[in-house]
Amino acid sequence: MIKPSSLLLNSTKTFNSLINHLSSHGDHHQILSTFSSMLANRFLPDAFTFPSLLKACASLNLLSFGLTVHQQVLVNGLSSDSYTSSSLVNLYAKFGLLDHARKLFDEMCERDVVHWTAMIGCYSRAGFVGEAFSLVNMMRFQGIKPGPVTLLEMLSGVKEITELQCLHAFAVVHGFDCDVTVTNSVLNLYCKCEYVVDAKDLFDQMKRRDMVSWNTMVAGFAFVGDMSEILKLLYKMRDDGLRPDHQTFGASLSVSGTMCDLDLGRMLHCQIVKTGFDVDMHLRTVLMTMYLKCGEEEASFRVLEVIPEKDVVCWTVMISGLVRLGKAETAMDVFKEMLHSGTELSSEAIASVVAACAQLGSLDLGASVHGYVLRKGYKLDTLALNSLITMYAKYGRLDKSLALFEQMNERDLVSWNAIISGHAQNGDLGNALLLFKEMKFKTAHRVDSLTAVSLLQACSSAGALRVGKLIHCVVVRSFIRTCTLVDTALVDMYLKCGYLDVARRCFDSISRKDCVSWGTLIAGYGFHGKGETAKEVYSEFLRSGMVPNHLIFLAVLSSCSHNGMVQHGLETFSSMVRDFGVEPNHEHLACVVDLLCRAKRVEEAFKFYKESFTTPSIDVLGIILDACRANGKTEVEDVVCRDMIELKPVDAGHYVRLAHAFATMKRWDDVSESWKQMKSLGLKKLPGWSKIEMNGRTTTFFMSHTSHSDETASVLKLLNKEMKRIK
Repeated sequence: MIKPSSLLLNSTKTFNSLINHLSSHGDHHQILSTFSSMLANRFLPDAFTFPSLLKACASLNLLSFGLTVHQQVLVNGLSSDSYTSSSLVNLYAKFGLLDHARKLFDEMCERDVVHWTAMIGCYSRAGFVGEAFSLVNMMRFQGIKPGPVTLLEMLSGVKEITELQCLHAFAVVHGFDCDVTVTNSVLNLYCKCEYVVDAKDLFDQMKRRDMVSWNTMVAGFAFVGDMSEILKLLYKMRDDGLRPDHQTFGASLSVSGTMCDLDLGRMLHCQIVKTGFDVDMHLRTVLMTMYLKCGEEEASFRVLEVIPEKDVVCWTVMISGLVRLGKAETAMDVFKEMLHSGTELSSEAIASVVAACAQLGSLDLGASVHGYVLRKGYKLDTLALNSLITMYAKYGRLDKSLALFEQMNERDLVSWNAIISGHAQNGDLGNALLLFKEMKFKTAHRVDSLTAVSLLQACSSAGALRVGKLIHCVVVRSFIRTCTLVDTALVDMYLKCGYLDVARRCFDSISRKDCVSWGTLIAGYGFHGKGETAKEVYSEFLRSGMVPNHLIFLAVLSSCSHNGMVQHGLETFSSMVRDFGVEPNHEHLACVVDLLCRAKRVEEAFKFYKESFTTPSIDVLGIILDACRANGKTEVEDVVCRDMIELKPVDAGHYVRLAHAFATMKRWDDVSESWKQMKSLGLKKLPGWSKIEMNGRTTTFFMSHTSHSDETASVLKLLNKEMKRIK
């Protein structure tokens, strides 16, 4: 770059030469410094000075200085100069002052293609594409022919495919389709609009392509995840004598990572090394991301180790990737190594580390990281605060989450979702709804699928049908109904509130049913005693051609258990491995034990437990023990009690079960020992309870409590009497 000391700055012309050179290199601060020197040396600026100066003001967000420059333009009588006046239009547009820009434009005595293009670009970039189209028509009506730059300015704000197709036709009519820069811009927009087939047709018709053309096409196919087309482009590049650059490799690697195609990723890595791009820092981080997405932790570490000067980006990629793999402990080790290296933390790094602490289940560790960040004086931006809000809410510290939320200067949709779902997941549906109301009516944020799902899940847990219906209305009116996640949450909410017909209608309206949707419906019918209906839904699922997974089998087994459908349950369990190759996990095995116990086949259940469980399970033993006590199976009961004691229970419920079992067998010393052991551990059995939501208010009922109104108590007594009579 030319330095001021290397030029003899003895005239306006030499100062202009330096200012324009600095502008071409983007050194805007130096432009202002040079302009100050120019005025200090009493050289007057001219028409060649102001365009670069105004561009510097716009780039550095210096509106006040830009206004001063505008005054100097007027004083020097240069407002009629086309480049100076168009630069003024761009300056005002940059700060959103479109009215000022338009006024300046309308007051021009003579307007050439430069002025029109500047004003058109202002409207287009601001999102007023319709107004930009109108200006183009006015321009043509006045006999001024648009140039390629005019079209590029128009394209800068286009987001709709219809607008793009109009401008593509405009380019062909005016002969701009021969301009590779214009064609590349059209190509890029087709890809962004996900019209990649149209982009490919245009690409094939291009008579001249540069590296930008090839990379745009590769990025387009990467955006839609079409790796086969990317490979065809890479081979075609080679046939045309072109070599992929770092952008080509970066887009290709991102797709191989998304597709978890490790072989393809390794092949691309090999090509990167051969072409010498392995020293590119961006490609190294993309390689790490690809290997982590493919589950290749060691390969990612090898890439990290060869980086001589590790920056915050590569450390963050490693930490966040390990968290996604569920390797939170390793992620924390990498974080420690990062701190030892002296690398400054970024907001992304802080957010990833906090997520690792949440995954480890350590609130203390997460709070320590929070404290460290504050002591070091790091500024917590929205991303980091969102992660902290989520972590504190996960462990029930809603006071901490709310305090952080209220401190935020800028809240995005993730912030609102984090605090709303935090309250909802902790059973505080009332405050979750208040926050939801505040977000909906006091901010510009629109309800998204995550907001709706978290609220619907809270309604499901509380049995809050009225509120659930309200959220359903909001979902429909917010146009997010087509999301499978939301639809499944609606099905679950209506099922848990007992509205089976409405749940079925919601299920039938799902355009893309997945295993979660089917499993939710099957389990819901089973829970409400509709075992045969659940069985029919499972048959319907199999006829749809979908393959059952762990979730489907768990729903079917649970349904069979609740409805005494022993034979169907055992047949389903046998078909898991035999017909579908699905290995049963702990939950499936526990369902089979529960199924047999409910059918009074206690000895068979205990035998199944001994043969199927590789590690002892005190919860499953508790199920068998309850069945023994209910069915008088004293021999099995004695063995189960012994097995449970050997596992040293830490839950009050298990000791209560043991005490009741020993009492049934009249082993009073063991009863006393169970209560004594429970007391020594400081355990207390919570009383049985239930709750009901009516008119937005949740009422809780505890066993043996009489704190409710006399009317409520009398109704409960009446119900109890009727239940005994039915028995």
